[in-house]
Amino acid sequence: MQLAVKNLEGQTVGQVELRDDVFAVPFHQAVIHQALVRQLANARQGTADTKTRGEVAGGGRKPWKQKGTGRARQGSIRAPHWKGGGVVFGPHPRDYSQDMPKKMRRLAFRSAISNVAAENRLILLEDLRIGEARTKEMADLLKRLDIQTSALLVLPEVDSQVIRAARNIPKVTTQLARCLSVGEILSHHYIVMPVSAAHLVEETFAPRGS
Repeated sequence: MQLAVKNLEGQTVGQVELRDDVFAVPFHQAVIHQALVRQLANARQGTADTKTRGEVAGGGRKPWKQKGTGRARQGSIRAPHWKGGGVVFGPHPRDYSQDMPKKMRRLAFRSAISNVAAENRLILLEDLRIGEARTKEMADLLKRLDIQTSALLVLPEVDSQVIRAARNIPKVTTQLARCLSVGEILSHHYIVMPVSAAHLVEETFAPRGS
């Protein structure tokens, strides 16, 4: 497929041919959903923990005798129904991670980024460099590109100037082309990348054996 290429002034200066098997893949909602659920699950630490009645402090003796007091029988002041008692069925450390075949993960990525390209939300630039690492420089660039909502800036390699200029702008994030994820694509309206980053995406996420 062919996509327009813009310069840093927002003017169209040419076109580039990108692989159809990466940027023109049919939309697979089920695979994208599974990949996103997996990504969010794998990001969970799973460190939440509560104490059972056997772990809370105190409650070693019977609070009062079994019979003759007129009160309900009790065996410990750390039973779950007592204040300060143990927690029943509370969370304990666990592994939330999910597995997914690599081919399906790559298909989900290609399907997600193809949807962005099909909706004209993928903006390709000749190059993505700025003169100074200033927020105003990046804000002016986004304004020239007519981006007024969330945007993901995809870099072919680490560029501290671009990263520092973008980090204070709400809803604008930066990421390396080889590290892109389905979640990042779905959480931003626009994806902005230089042509060199687009070729890295092709190289990284193209179907193997093709």
